[in-house]
Amino acid sequence: MYVAVGQFAVTPLWEENARQCVLLMAQAARQGAALLVLPEALLARDDQDPDLSVKSAQPLDGGFLQTLLEESQRNRLTTVLTVHIPTTQGRAANTLVVIREGKIIGTYAKLHLYDAFTIRESRLVDPGGQLPPLIDVEGITLGLMTCYDLRFPEMALNLALAGAEVLVLPAAWVKGPLKEHHWATLLAARALDTTCYVVAAGECGNKNIGQSRIIDPLGVTIAAAAEAPALLMAEIDRERIVQARRQLPVLMNRRFAPPQLL
Repeated sequence: MYVAVGQFAVTPLWEENARQCVLLMAQAARQGAALLVLPEALLARDDQDPDLSVKSAQPLDGGFLQTLLEESQRNRLTTVLTVHIPTTQGRAANTLVVIREGKIIGTYAKLHLYDAFTIRESRLVDPGGQLPPLIDVEGITLGLMTCYDLRFPEMALNLALAGAEVLVLPAAWVKGPLKEHHWATLLAARALDTTCYVVAAGECGNKNIGQSRIIDPLGVTIAAAAEAPALLMAEIDRERIVQARRQLPVLMNRRFAPPQLL
C-alpha cells in the first residue's frame, strides 16, 4: 500500500487552506496513494494571532470540510487531518477527521493538549475524552494520534495492542531548542515501541518545523521532508510489519499490563 504525507504552510484564510488540501489530495490520488496524512489545525493560522485556529473553528458540516469531502468523492483515497470544531462559546476541540469517498468515517478529539514550552493549548481548547477509533485502509489497520500525543508512549502502545499496524500523526510541531531532535527521536521511538509504521505530517509555517516523516516498524526513516512544502510517498509493506514483530516481539514480551488512558 502506498501512503502519502502532505506538508504546507497554513494561511489565515480557510478557503486557501482548503484549496491546498484539495490539490494535495488530487496529487496523492494520481500517484496511487491509498492514504494521505495532512498536518494539524488546518483551518487557519496567523503568526500574529495564536488564537486564530480556535476563532476560525467550524462544525463538521462547515465549508472547509465540505470542500474536502467534494474532492474525496472522486477517488478511494483516505485522508487524515485535524481541524478545530466549536464546543462552547470561544472554545473548540482539536479534532482529527478521517474522510473517504465523500464521507467522514472517523473522528478523534485530541486527548493530550499542548501545555508545555510556554504554550497552553488548554486555554481555549477542550481535551477529548475517548481513545481514537481504529481505521482500516486496504486491510491495514491505522491508529490515530495528534501532535503532542506523540510524547505519551502509553497511547501508541494502547493503539498497537488494540490492533494498529500504522500510527498516523497530523502535527504542528513548534520550533524551539532541541524540538527538531525531540520530533525525530520520538517518531522513531514510537515505531520501535509498537513495531508499527509511523506516518507523520508536520505544518511548515514560520513557527513550526515541517519535517514530515514516514518511519518503518524498526525505526528506519523511509521518507522525509525538510522545512518547505512537500508531498512524500512511500510503500507500506505488511510483510515488513510481520518480520519486525517476529524479530522484535516487544508486544508479546511485555510483562506489564498496558496503562489505562481513561
